[in-house]
Amino acid sequence: NMAETRVMQARKTIALVAHDMKKAELLAWARANRARLEPHTLCGTGTTGGILEKELGLRVQRFLSGPMGGDQQIGAGIATGTIDILVFFWDPLEPQPHDPDVKALLRLAVLWNVPIANNRATADFMFTSPLLDAEYDSTSLDTARYHKIHSAVAAAVTTSP
Repeated sequence: NMAETRVMQARKTIALVAHDMKKAELLAWARANRARLEPHTLCGTGTTGGILEKELGLRVQRFLSGPMGGDQQIGAGIATGTIDILVFFWDPLEPQPHDPDVKALLRLAVLWNVPIANNRATADFMFTSPLLDAEYDSTSLDTARYHKIHSAVAAAVTTSP
């Protein structure tokens, strides 16, 4: 097994994202957890990042609004190992015009074994874990094995009658 291991430092980079109907809930959670967030590097999509920065008095690196590419920017951070944790309060009751981007963001977080909190309870459990402030070896998929298997499947498909 040649799974890729990424070392998350004790100081994490945490992405904070919320759909419109979940922004107040994320803000309430972030206020309650300000002391846990403060030692870490924070980033977020446009409006959410701005609200959190103003209300918490903490620096939040702002990406574009989710539908304008912010979800994809955060996904790129996850794929390149610059984002360690995703707190994403998404709205399960409202269809989003950028649903494919939302799905892609969640897929990348799972693919790269990045912790995801999609609701307050999960965020509470994650942010009370001693791992939040510790170095952590995160193991993700074996990319070499993945490419080898898919190459073999592609070769078999192209050579079959």
